[in-house]
Amino acid sequence: MRRLTIATLVVCQSTQSLIMGGVALFLPLIRAELGITYAQAGTLAAATSLTYAAMQLPSGYLADRFTPRRLFLIGLIGTNLLALSFSVLTDYRLMLVNQALSGVFRALVFAPGLLLISAEFPPTGRATAMGLFVAGGFSSNILLSAVGPLLVGTLGWRLMFALFATAGLTVCGLYWRAGTARPAPPGPRMSLRELPGLLRHPILWQTGAVQFVRLAVVTGCTFWLPTYLVADRHYSLATAGLVTALGAAVTAPANIAGGWISDRLGRPLTVIRTSLVALAVTLTLLVVLPGQLAVVVVVAVNAVFIQVYFGPLFAIPVAHLGFRTAGVASGFGNLCANVGGFTCSYAFGILRDTTGSFRPGFLTLAVLCVAATLMTLTIRARPAAQ
Repeated sequence: MRRLTIATLVVCQSTQSLIMGGVALFLPLIRAELGITYAQAGTLAAATSLTYAAMQLPSGYLADRFTPRRLFLIGLIGTNLLALSFSVLTDYRLMLVNQALSGVFRALVFAPGLLLISAEFPPTGRATAMGLFVAGGFSSNILLSAVGPLLVGTLGWRLMFALFATAGLTVCGLYWRAGTARPAPPGPRMSLRELPGLLRHPILWQTGAVQFVRLAVVTGCTFWLPTYLVADRHYSLATAGLVTALGAAVTAPANIAGGWISDRLGRPLTVIRTSLVALAVTLTLLVVLPGQLAVVVVVAVNAVFIQVYFGPLFAIPVAHLGFRTAGVASGFGNLCANVGGFTCSYAFGILRDTTGSFRPGFLTLAVLCVAATLMTLTIRARPAAQ
């Protein structure tokens, strides 16, 4: 039963990730059909990132206070129903509202999902559990990026979104019927009175700064990479999809491996710092090196490190603050991350419209990775008392 629960949690995460991945991959088609600018296209991602970020703390608190399984199911149902409605909308403003609402429900998937899968592992395996949870999203993007461009010509992007939503609701039903949730650990639940003091803890703000950079980089390299390859590198959509699929194929196992290495060695900061330095280098090379083969190699290497430090980065605050506040700690970290994702989504579109190139955007991300590496020098992997 434990393996079935873990498997359904990962698959549920992977199906809702299809929706965000679909907007990124089919953005050139959506933009052309609606007749909107790059900046307006960026707001489709920015809107969902903004509401998703705003809901992180409420979602994390509710997951610590109440039943994470119920929140997880509500989030999945809402996300997939909104994806179904997105497939029939034709007005840009209504699509913007749809994506904003989608962010609210996706937030109810993240922190509760992390708690649910972490509870299935021992305390020494939490980074592995968190990495496994997010790896599901990248696994779905492998299939999407490889198959999506081949099917979209026949089915159209709208029918593709309807299929994503149908698959998500089906898997949600499977988890509701077959998945279980371990009982909450003994002791008092998180109270609202504790929240102000908890939010002043330095570890949340130190790791939060790194989280800001983490998702800014992820957004730049997932949401905008296909458009960059089509618009600046003049690839076909099918070729851009295959390059993106290669990146996702490398990221999924690397995500799990990063958590496992961190748990085995007990050195999460080493994993984080190595990843940030590698990202700074690959982001620079992405816009500097000529030739298609060079771009493919850089994307593959970038994909190894882009999320490999996800599990270690989320596990550090939990080690400091305890598992009973893991929902709030994870929610705060993901709040900071999605502020970074929101900023990147919008800024990339503006920079592209202003400069006519995606180069300034990717180079800015490289600089942020260097700054985040310096920030990690202020972080302790575990409390000093340990």
